[in-house]
Amino acid sequence: MTGRPESLFPLFGGLIQLDGIGPKTAQVLEGAHISRPRDLLMTLPISGVDRGQRATIRDVIAPAVVTVEVTIGEHYAPSSRNRPYRIHVTDAETTFQLVFFHARGDYLTKQLPTGQRRVVSGKIEVFDNIAQMVHPDHILRVEDAGDIPAFEPVYPLHAGITQKLMWKGTRAALGLTPDLVEWIDPTLKAKHGWPSWQQALRDAHTPEATTDLSPHAKARERLAYDEFFTHQMTLALARAVARRGKGHPSNATGVLQAKVLDALPYRPTGAQSRAIGEIIADLATPLRMNRLLQGDVGSGKTLVALMALLAVVEAGGQGVMMAPTEILARQHLDGLQPLAKDAGVVLELLTGRDKGKDRAEKLARLESGDIQILVGTHAVFQKGVEFKDLRLAIIDEQHRFGVAQRMELGAKGIAVDVLVMTATPIPRSLALAQYGDMDVSVLDEKPSGRTPVQTALVSTNRMDEVVEKLRRAVAEGRQAYWVCPLVEESEFLDMTAAEERFKRLRAALGEGVVGLVHGQMPPAEKDAAMARFVSGETKVLVATTVIEVGVNVPNASIMMIERAESFGLAQLHQLRGRVGRGAAASSCLLLFQEPLSETGRRRLEILRETEDGFRISEEDLAMRGAGDVIGTAQSGVPRFRIADLERQAALMQIAQTDARNLLSIDPKLESDRGKAARTALWLMEQDKAIRLISVG
Repeated sequence: MTGRPESLFPLFGGLIQLDGIGPKTAQVLEGAHISRPRDLLMTLPISGVDRGQRATIRDVIAPAVVTVEVTIGEHYAPSSRNRPYRIHVTDAETTFQLVFFHARGDYLTKQLPTGQRRVVSGKIEVFDNIAQMVHPDHILRVEDAGDIPAFEPVYPLHAGITQKLMWKGTRAALGLTPDLVEWIDPTLKAKHGWPSWQQALRDAHTPEATTDLSPHAKARERLAYDEFFTHQMTLALARAVARRGKGHPSNATGVLQAKVLDALPYRPTGAQSRAIGEIIADLATPLRMNRLLQGDVGSGKTLVALMALLAVVEAGGQGVMMAPTEILARQHLDGLQPLAKDAGVVLELLTGRDKGKDRAEKLARLESGDIQILVGTHAVFQKGVEFKDLRLAIIDEQHRFGVAQRMELGAKGIAVDVLVMTATPIPRSLALAQYGDMDVSVLDEKPSGRTPVQTALVSTNRMDEVVEKLRRAVAEGRQAYWVCPLVEESEFLDMTAAEERFKRLRAALGEGVVGLVHGQMPPAEKDAAMARFVSGETKVLVATTVIEVGVNVPNASIMMIERAESFGLAQLHQLRGRVGRGAAASSCLLLFQEPLSETGRRRLEILRETEDGFRISEEDLAMRGAGDVIGTAQSGVPRFRIADLERQAALMQIAQTDARNLLSIDPKLESDRGKAARTALWLMEQDKAIRLISVG
């Protein structure tokens, strides 16, 4: 692929080529991430001011912005520097004052000579029963009044940037926009009534009414679609590269899978069977699988993962399952081991703890093919770990594993099928933004035999009652988690809060009943505390962070979450999913501190109303916005300048279909529309996509 198209050069030049922007101003704009004309054009107005001209200010309800033609009257210079300079003016029906602070009289007499007519525009306010306009935004000769737009766009500002500068800069940048060949599918463009790219920019920067500022205004919708489309093009190209031949279709015989299914005391849900079918079909093709398995807490992802692993073992290959932490890797091992036994398959665990002779022996068995399924942490991709015939890699908990790492996996020369599992239900639009390069299987049914969890909201004022109830439950042989609040991002304070709660519960419930885990403990101590809880030796486990509680203890049927309002909805939902795993009726207590804000209460009530993780995540997105729901810092979710993931979610779906369709008919982007799409990729700075085409 050649470099950036020449038609885009002016948009990627320096800002100082624009009228009214010097080196100093350019530096200030840089602070707001505006370094080229293109960035100015992608910074759209956030509101607007009605500057339509009126005959008089008489009926105006102050404070309000007014544009009016006046006759200049007397000037009143102040007696001291601290007093304002006043000028009396008269419109068609009434008189008011123009007020200036720290003004130079000679300048004002030249600007506003007594007896002449001028058009002024600014905010009218009433002070001591006198209407006044302090520092008008515009003062123009009557013949130049047309220079003020009837509806003036208001831009998001950054220290040192004025509206005047943004207005001048954007007008100059609009003058540089080339008329580009259309990259949107013509039928799609006609169906939505979208303007051309150039026209859309002009319309978006010259709104005529407040409705033109809505994300659903045609011009803005079109520009948002361009961002979504180029983003999905990048993901679709990554998908095409990732799917390139693995050269080794894995044809499952179903023999081992049948053994496991026969030994299960229950039947898989419809969603599980569907997901297994989709995965097995992918494995059988010569293309590499790149699939996301998205399932809510307790939807039975482990069984689906095992069936996928058995399918490659049936075909004569090996499979690996990776978890982000050792605790989770061990948990997968515990979940898979008994099932693998039923199938007579050899399964092993490899973590950073394996050392010396033990490790060497495991590696030898892996290389010879003796170990058919390996479970582990990222240690499974360290030097010296060689497989005999690795066909499938399953990666658990995607958030720590973005598109870049997924591509790296392929770059290791491991042309394997990839299945990513996430237990975080993600709203459709975010799933597309983050995982648009993958095919998605969703588990949206709960396996039978799971008891619903009763969720209650309780104020921390009733703490004594709560502890008393817990004491009775423990006496009946039940087990409980007690999750401590998140303290201002400080692990030390988190630890102190947890230790404090631990001491109080130990005093109330007795020695040896309560255990403690927090992020500052040495791993061995943490594991020992977890083991005591799993075996039932301790009845209550006090824990900080959500991660520590990623274990499966079927007998634990009570979840206490202290200061629940300090957690995100998704986190609370994950935590609640730790109970309700056994046959006992389970409950989750959300302890909140009074007074709760309106949104705080709404969030906790959503949890009380539903156990559907997908519904909870949609609500979370609506209430908090995309960046917060997945913590933008590590989420791999792109930051769009114009597009709004919450309010324009439907466009993302259209963009994905459109991008995949274009690449299926024109994989190298050589047709007219393909070439236009390349220009769009350059324009939207999707450099990764451009590199992928060159690879292609």
